[in-house]
Amino acid sequence: MALKLTLSPNEKLVVNGAVIQNGDRRASVVVQNKASILREKDILLPEQAVTPMRRVYFEIMMMYLDEKQRKTHFDAFSSRITEFMNAIRNSDALAACVNIIQLVHDKEYYKALLACRRLYDFEEARLNYVPPELSAGPERH
Repeated sequence: MALKLTLSPNEKLVVNGAVIQNGDRRASVVVQNKASILREKDILLPEQAVTPMRRVYFEIMMMYLDEKQRKTHFDAFSSRITEFMNAIRNSDALAACVNIIQLVHDKEYYKALLACRRLYDFEEARLNYVPPELSAGPERH
């Protein structure tokens, strides 16, 4: 099954660990086989993993992109998700965490990343955390 990506000018993506940057025009790319692909908007840098769920996200992202170090990242993921689950009591959030664990065990890393992002609002409300991209001022979208 082919995956078609439409890239904005200068947009970056990671394909099997290689960083690729689009040129100065919009472009479409079709990936014909299975590959680990993350768009720039889905990439979390280590210094951005500042909340418990973002640390979970980071470890899943690294399992997805770095097959050679997958065991190390899995061990870190297991610790992070356990810590998160032990700190919350909300049944919906706990069910979401169980789903994330199942997706990781099934090696459905991209789906697990999406599931993590759905918990960001839950986490932010409890930590009174405002992500840097949202605290920049009046240009919020």
